[in-house]
Amino acid sequence: MSLPIVHHPDYVAPLKPGHAFPMSKYGYLRQSLERRGLMRAGSWLAPAPASPAALGLAHDPGYVADALALRLDAAAVRRIGLPQTEQVVRRARLAAAGATLAARLALEHGVACNGAGGSHHAARDHGAGYCVFNDVAVAAATLLAEGLVARVLVIDADVHQGDGTARIFAGDPRVFTFSIHNAKNFPARKAQSDLDVALADGLEDADYLAAFAQGIAAAFAACAPDLVFYNAGVDVHRRDRLGRLGLSDDGLRARDRMALEAARSRGL
Repeated sequence: MSLPIVHHPDYVAPLKPGHAFPMSKYGYLRQSLERRGLMRAGSWLAPAPASPAALGLAHDPGYVADALALRLDAAAVRRIGLPQTEQVVRRARLAAAGATLAARLALEHGVACNGAGGSHHAARDHGAGYCVFNDVAVAAATLLAEGLVARVLVIDADVHQGDGTARIFAGDPRVFTFSIHNAKNFPARKAQSDLDVALADGLEDADYLAAFAQGIAAAFAACAPDLVFYNAGVDVHRRDRLGRLGLSDDGLRARDRMALEAARSRGL
């Protein structure tokens, strides 16, 4: 089987023109994959929205109920930074279900990709930073609850710390969280992952990859996972105007190859 890719057209929710969050990137990603022949039009695997019960494995049921009913207060909506609409909530539910479907496919085929997600700022009882529900946390919690895996490693290579994921799984020995991020970027108040690698502004390929290699080795040494979730954030690229890091296209390729080979070399 070719690489399983999970996608849904509703991964893109409508926002007002000029909104800070680049929601359209999920549609552009699908188009790029199709244009390059990496995915046939309509060949993706589409999830159904995550149920309240599934979301409640990683989030407080009260928060889930309020988010689904569109009754979060103004402060909670501001913290998320997205409008409180049916389409935005549906997109968050689909992304969480998509991560779960991709995780199941990875267990079956060795690797799978979700075309949206990485909503790592959403914590147990609130959303934040354009993240309503934490898709990786929901997926990991689901597979753990079903007994399909016993140990999970989360490698978060977004330029921002995966603070929500770290807080959700704090004290849970079944999940090891590794975040490599820019030290000065959002969030201002960092959480404590099992392993944090905070990087200085402007770091380029060689230094970044050396730090990433050390972090991956340490994470696998501390955790013998049955499954790895990899958040392959591209905002570490030097052309990202808010990222503060300096990776090139080649640096990103090398980073992602390193993550995949680290898992494969350990039988995953």
